[in-house]
Amino acid sequence: MTPGHGDAVLAEGDPEVAEDAERLIREFRRQLDLGMWAAVPTAGRSGRREATMVREFEEIPDGADRVIFFPPAAGGR
Repeated sequence: MTPGHGDAVLAEGDPEVAEDAERLIREFRRQLDLGMWAAVPTAGRSGRREATMVREFEEIPDGADRVIFFPPAAGGR
């Protein structure tokens, strides 16, 4: 995350710890209920930044260090 570039931490925790997992799942669902989209950053083969869209908490790959939430593009739904 880059301070000053609009990044904000919404929730942190270890998904292997039950209490943390509940909090992470709750925040994930809350963001989706607000109409946000979710993506997990991945390293592309060419070094380009890429991301994989996720719609369920269970789709987040093991070891992912963050999920990015963003609004859908204007006019798209």
